[in-house]
Amino acid sequence: MSSTQHSTVGVERQRALELMAGVCTPVTIVTTSDDQGPHGATVSSFAGLSLEPPLVTVAFERRSSLLQRILGTGRFGVNLLGHGQDELAMLFARRDADRFAGTPWHYDAGLPRIDGSAGWAACDLYDTMPGGDHLLLVGLVTRTQHAQLPPLIYAHRTFGTHSRHAERPRRPIVDQITACSN
Repeated sequence: MSSTQHSTVGVERQRALELMAGVCTPVTIVTTSDDQGPHGATVSSFAGLSLEPPLVTVAFERRSSLLQRILGTGRFGVNLLGHGQDELAMLFARRDADRFAGTPWHYDAGLPRIDGSAGWAACDLYDTMPGGDHLLLVGLVTRTQHAQLPPLIYAHRTFGTHSRHAERPRRPIVDQITACSN
């Protein structure tokens, strides 16, 4: 089969869902803003793609209204949620909710940024690629910020975090100050 031909035969949808349910994914709220205000949705298909240039990917169902808004604005923000923000993830996953009412947020680089998130990236739309019933967006990262918070992850239809995040080795601040004064 050539690289331009694709098989349309695959496993049943349910079997694919069962497999993917066991894959730990970061939980993000992807946002954009237009003349109708801020918009956002929970997305668990976020990944880093490249460092030169700095690129990330997110995928949206083709029917997504947020996808259409991002394609229209050419920009999006990625809020990497931290452990304990599962209620926020659920709020932004609901279709009927006023997602930004009562949610602490502000504009950063002209994009809605959720306060208290573990990480933030402002992105310009760099490229798009079709992927079945989804469209993969590639974003050029133009601004970032992160906090040393355990990330919120999702697997087997349950929220959690990296189990040993709090135990990772860290040098005490005194060691860092001493190292700088020598």
